[in-house]
Order: sequence, then C-alpha cells, then structure tokens
Amino acid sequence: MTIVMSFCGLCVLLAAGKFLRAKVRLFQRLYLPASVIGGLLGLLIIQLVGKHILAGWTAGWNKLPGFLINIVFAALFLGVTIPPLSSIWRTSAPQLAYGQIVAWGQYVVGIGLVLVLLRPLFGMPDLFGVIIPVGFEGGHGTAGGLRDVFTRSGWEAGGDYALASATVGIISAVVVGMALINWAARRGIVTRLKRFDHMTPEEQAGMYPPAQRPSAGLQTASPNSIDSLALHLAVIGLAILIGYAIQQALVKTESLFPAMQEKQILAGFPLFPLCMIGGLIVQLVFRRAARISPIDHGLMQRLGGTALDFLVVAAMSTIRVSVIARGLAPFLLAMIAGILWNVFCALWLAKRLLPNFWFERAMAELGQSMGVTATGLLLLRAVDPEGETDAPAAFGYKQLLHEPFMGGGLWTSSAIPLILWLGPGIVLAISGGGIATWLIVWALLLRDRQPG
Repeated sequence: MTIVMSFCGLCVLLAAGKFLRAKVRLFQRLYLPASVIGGLLGLLIIQLVGKHILAGWTAGWNKLPGFLINIVFAALFLGVTIPPLSSIWRTSAPQLAYGQIVAWGQYVVGIGLVLVLLRPLFGMPDLFGVIIPVGFEGGHGTAGGLRDVFTRSGWEAGGDYALASATVGIISAVVVGMALINWAARRGIVTRLKRFDHMTPEEQAGMYPPAQRPSAGLQTASPNSIDSLALHLAVIGLAILIGYAIQQALVKTESLFPAMQEKQILAGFPLFPLCMIGGLIVQLVFRRAARISPIDHGLMQRLGGTALDFLVVAAMSTIRVSVIARGLAPFLLAMIAGILWNVFCALWLAKRLLPNFWFERAMAELGQSMGVTATGLLLLRAVDPEGETDAPAAFGYKQLLHEPFMGGGLWTSSAIPLILWLGPGIVLAISGGGIATWLIVWALLLRDRQPG
C-alpha cells in the first residue's frame, strides 16, 4: 500500500503543478515547468505538515532521482541519427566554443569563490564550489542524480544545495533572460521579439491547441508482438545495463591501484553518464546490425521526459530547507556570482566570440547554462520566434558535442571525485585550462568567420 500511496503522491503533485501553471499568471510569465511547480508545492506541504506525518506518501522519494536520472541519460541519444562530425563542427563550432567557455567558467567562479571567500569566511567545504555548475549547467536532473554521490563523498548537504541551486538557476534564467531580451529590443539589437502578451492563451498555459498537437512519437513494433513503449523501455534497460557493466569494470580496475581505491575515485563515479555511453553503444549496434531500426527518438524523448518530470518533483519535494537555511549567506553569494558570470558572458563575451546573431545565440546559451535545454529553446523562441536566424541550428548541433561532457555529462560527474582526490586548486586549474583551450581554438580556427 505504501508504494501505491507514494506513486499517487507524486502524480497528485505533478497534476497540481500543471493545473497551477495553466491558471496562475505568474507561473506562466516565468515559464515554470509543471514539475518544478509541483516540486515546490510538495516542498511547501512537507515543511508545513511534517515529513513524519507524510511518511507513507513520500516513501522512497529520496531514492527516485538517483534511479530515474539513468533513464533520462540512457534515452538521450537513442534513435538519433548523428550527422558526421565535420557537419556538426561546421555548423556549431563558434556556439560550442562559447558554450564550453560558459560551462567551464561556472567551475572557475564556484571553486574560486570557495577558495577565496566562502571557505575562509564561512567554513564551507571544497565541494561547495560545484553547486553552481551542477545546479545551473546540470539542472534538477543532474542535481538529483548526484545526491547520492555527495552523500558518499562525505557531504550529504551537497544534494540539497545543488537542487536549490537548480531551482534558483531555472527561475533566474527566465527572469534575467526576458529582462535582457526586452532591453535588447529597446536598443534595437533584436527585432523579432515575441512578447508574452502576443502569445495565445494556449501558449501561455503551456498547452497545444487540438488542431496543432504534434505526435508523441511513432510506433515501431506491431502490438501483436510487443507494445512499442515496452520495447523502447526495454532498450533503455539494455543501455543502463551496459552503463552498469562499464561502472563495474571501472571499480575492478580501481581495485588494482591501492592509492585510487583508498580514495574511492572510480567507485564513487555515478552511473548515469555511463548510461549515456550505453545508449550510444546500443544506437550504433542497431544502426549497423538492424535492417530497420526499432527505435523512434520521439518515443525515447517522451520516456526520458516522463522520468525527468517525476525526478524533479521527487527531488525538489525532499530538499532539506533547514540545511539551506544554515548556509544561506554563502549560498546566496554563490548564486549571485553564478548569475553575474552568465550575464557577463551573454552581454560581453558572446558579442566577441559568436560570428552572427550573437544575442539570439547568447540567449539560447543563457537559458541552457542556467536552466535546462528547454529553457534555452524558450528564450531563443522569444527572440527568434520563426527560426529565421542561424541560432537554432547552431544551438541544436552544439548540444550533440556539449552534452556528453558538460551539463551532467562526464566532466560534471568527474569533478566531485577529482576535488576529493586532487584538491579544489587542481580542479580550478583544469577548469581555467578548459577556458583557455577553447579561447585558443576560437582564436586559431574560428576568429575569421564573418561577423553578423
């Protein structure tokens, strides 16, 4: 019965989040996802009523994010026809260089702030330096997925700070992004702005009109053999299994080196980025071996999106507010620093690094690097509603090379154990080197591209 109550509790919050998004003007103007609204509602209810009274309804919620994030990442590239790297590079190289600099800079800002100010003044641990990139660049999914990693690393509060950071990030992305867009419109920098008041009621509420509802995906298997959703879920399971096998291989490898085993570097590496590799392997096998691929990317997106929505509700509802309250001052300082870095990049760096339509491209990156990819697409749609610029193609192709490493990818997952193993100073130097590398790439290969 507890399992039923727990599942129904999540469903009630998610449905309530969608209802509030459709009815509350403020939530519409902030473009808040229903999962975030439902998570905030769950957090409020748990704080007011008490987690002990609601124990039956919330049983297992704190374990769900660590499992569901594996589904999200396993489905990421399943069903995707990846074009040649030359095509991706030709279309997205400046956007990729800019996005990488923004992402590496979040580590430089966060870790640097801890070393210079937050550790000496407030006694914050070294891992506090990653809550900006984990929450901003990674989002709620990555923050929830890394909660167990923070716990195993000896800083249980890290998961709460990272989830709070993700919440601040996604709200700030929309508020700051729309403020910058309106500023750019007044300055004549953009002329394609689609204002909130110009949207249809359905668009404001986050609903598709009946005549414009897109397909959720294509069925690839006949129901008399297997349901298509069941098949796609089974394929995701195969990808997760491959990721798990890779993880166990890493653990076995680590056991051969006593120095690494003592620090538990590879044993503490999370499963979900390895599931993404598993998904890529499954995709390549099907592409080469199957005459007709049984995978539809649309269905994979729906399954990944479903897992992410439930993940966000569960993760946000179980944030320990008392932990954030004890470190509120350093948390706010970190959030302000993270926002200022992203605004600096959008207004100063993007104008110099991006070849054309720099503001449209910068807004997409601002949304993605402080919220999620959908937030980046939202801001991009506001400044380029008809897709008339090069920004949508550049941003989309850039994600194929960017996501496997940053924003929840391999580097995001590696930074935590590396800080424990090598120390924050070394990781800060690596992050600064990441910025320098991409600036050199831009100067040598991309600088002469015609500006717009």
